Amino acid sequence: MPNSHRIFDLRADWSALLLCAAATAACSPGHKSSADSAAADRAAKDTTHAAAPATSSPRADLTGAGSSFAAPIYGAWAAAYAKLAAVHINYQSVGSGAGIRQLSQQIVDFGGSDGPMTDQQMAQAKGGPILHFPTVLGGVSITYNLPDLKQPLKLTGPVVADIYLGKITKWNAPQLAALNPDVTLPSQDIVVTHRTEGSGTTYIFTDYLTAVSPAWANGPGKAQVINWPVGLGGKGSEGVTGLVKQTPGAIGYVELSYANHNHLPSALIKDARGEWVAPTLESVTAAAAGAVTKLPANTDYRISIVNPPGKGAYPIASFTWMLIYRHMSDSTKAREMRDFLRWAYTEGEKSAASLDYAPMPASMVPRLTARIDSIMGPAR
Repeated sequence: MPNSHRIFDLRADWSALLLCAAATAACSPGHKSSADSAAADRAAKDTTHAAAPATSSPRADLTGAGSSFAAPIYGAWAAAYAKLAAVHINYQSVGSGAGIRQLSQQIVDFGGSDGPMTDQQMAQAKGGPILHFPTVLGGVSITYNLPDLKQPLKLTGPVVADIYLGKITKWNAPQLAALNPDVTLPSQDIVVTHRTEGSGTTYIFTDYLTAVSPAWANGPGKAQVINWPVGLGGKGSEGVTGLVKQTPGAIGYVELSYANHNHLPSALIKDARGEWVAPTLESVTAAAAGAVTKLPANTDYRISIVNPPGKGAYPIASFTWMLIYRHMSDSTKAREMRDFLRWAYTEGEKSAASLDYAPMPASMVPRLTARIDSIMGPAR
């Protein structure tokens, strides 16, 4: 997902953060559109009416770093919460991989990631066990440059995998023509585009391809950084979007919020039920709702929700996570972290849709809020 080294300070004009959903690398507090301001106003109304936990105990500010995809909503939540609790939360948008590294080295109080930590990463963390708290959801849209196509392209996971493996090279290939019998596809080369840097979007996309294509699973596999068999690379979603827009016949993948803000076409993807599903906030939330029914009581939430079984569930979707040590280094910070998370799940989620994020399914919220008490101060 787009990587930016901006710092989101709750004391800043947080409505400008909404611009990050369209182009994270171009955040500027003095530059905002009327649409962004309207979204910010809606978010503010949704999140600032609730009372914060009352306490006379000492307060402590919190620092976080990681996912650039999640930065706009974390910044908005932090700004709204600061007005209620006088607790300042600085979140640095450095990308999921860097966020995991900074948390592991105890540079920040919490991390943000669009992919769960591996067992090896968990074992290497300096501060002991790390808890994964899913916060909101994102979907990955498959976009393309076929201007003569007047209706959404239809794709399946195995076909997308074969395109990215370099096995399908023409838009009018039999596999694509069979999926799109009502349109005439051009006799044109497919130009594959992809991310060049470590990316949560790439992780979600390749997690999906790994789940639906044995050829992909036995080849490139899933990771934030991939050894791509074919294609042109661009940095960030803005780089991939630029390549797709400038290159006739191109195909690429970007997060749903980015596609919406930039009015990009998105393919319909065949789900596990054999139905065509468009990427929307509702279909992304449905993906999580379908997956949660299978979660055991002792889940650590390091789970994949790609290609879920539920009706109307978009297949290329994922949580984004806050990563927090079970035993934080400071008891006051641990209390502040618990209070902030409770507020985020009960009040902050109400602003998710207005900020172009899919909210957590209502069925998951009680389980997650009950888990917050697992965050404690230093181990004795």
